[in-house]
Amino acid sequence: MTMALDLVIRNARLATAAADAPPVDIGVRDGVIVALAPALAASGPEHDARGKMVSSGLIESHFHLDKAMIVDRVPVQPDRMVRDHMERTASIKHTFTAEDIYTRAQATLEQCLLHGVTHMRTQIEVDPNVGLLGFEAIEQLRKDYAWAIDLQSCVFLQEGWTDVPGADENLVACLDRGATVVGGGIRYDRDGPAQIRRVFDLAQQYDIDVDFHLDGGYEIDDMDYPQVCEITDRIGWQGRVAFGHGSKLSCLPVREQAAIGRRLAASGVSLAVLPATDLYNGGRHMEHSVLRGVTDANTLIENGANCTISTNNVLNPFTPYGDCSLTRIVNLYAHTVQRYGQHDLRVCFEMITGRAAEALRIDDYGLEVGKAADLVVWNAATPGDIIAKCALPLAGFKRGRRLFTRALPELERAA
Repeated sequence: MTMALDLVIRNARLATAAADAPPVDIGVRDGVIVALAPALAASGPEHDARGKMVSSGLIESHFHLDKAMIVDRVPVQPDRMVRDHMERTASIKHTFTAEDIYTRAQATLEQCLLHGVTHMRTQIEVDPNVGLLGFEAIEQLRKDYAWAIDLQSCVFLQEGWTDVPGADENLVACLDRGATVVGGGIRYDRDGPAQIRRVFDLAQQYDIDVDFHLDGGYEIDDMDYPQVCEITDRIGWQGRVAFGHGSKLSCLPVREQAAIGRRLAASGVSLAVLPATDLYNGGRHMEHSVLRGVTDANTLIENGANCTISTNNVLNPFTPYGDCSLTRIVNLYAHTVQRYGQHDLRVCFEMITGRAAEALRIDDYGLEVGKAADLVVWNAATPGDIIAKCALPLAGFKRGRRLFTRALPELERAA
């Protein structure tokens, strides 16, 4: 019997299958995967994957859309050893408008889509010098692009919370208007522990998830993750707490990193490693033999923790580079922590797919019948090859709707 379907992707090698598994067809109806089988007897629009690998859509677990593409508008960094990216960003926030934020975020988001991203958690700064402009612009973007991406908004204060007039009020206003995640920028608060407690209080009040900027830098005698884990355990928020950076962990011996992995696992707290930003900003106090500052998430995963990898910033003072290719970011990570081989690189790929879905609590994600048809076709044979070669996505689908196709260049050989 022939099934009537909205989409059939023929001859697909599933990223979650064994390397020697034969190709299958993927059947989609009403935005959901309804069949996975060889030679599906089905009618409807088709896309031939030609034996290429198909994965679920990529997930950006920690991003900053609201301050993307501003690097040409900020003062030039005076010296390599100066760490003033927060100050340079703050110096132009008064020039932001809702239209400006929307336009920059839109251009950035569209580039992410063309690199296979179908889900994103974006951090939104609501400090008094920018107010709710970022939240309002990103909320409009979220609605306008719901056909292409699921966007989670995490509101936080980058420049300090404690005793900052209007800061708490701004954040609460966003939560009242539906922000789905609450975060914190602990490093720039004069009372970081108090900010952590306040974030968790709000998370309980609004029944939402938590996502911190935490333990960046290199001062290993002063870490915040233990307080986060303790509160997570005490209030029962396991699986609902994440933090980004964690570069201090990279300054510890491996045995201590392993112990932290077990602690994070026990509390259900996940870490997003942000290699581009931490490489660019790390070690600025060092004149030579500069530390890398990128934590080996594979070690933490080997000890039970859940970790993700994300882009974080694009073309701003924190990271003045970027083309929105998440696979390039993961390739950079693998270079930095010196991971290679199909096993390690498959784990790297999991950190931008299934592990990221777990961290963001996305229930309808995966290459399974009954899950959303958010799919990417790759010019690669295995997940490891995607990372090793920074492979390009050849096509992308959101709930079975084609988002893009990409033709590979062809060499014009001499006669």
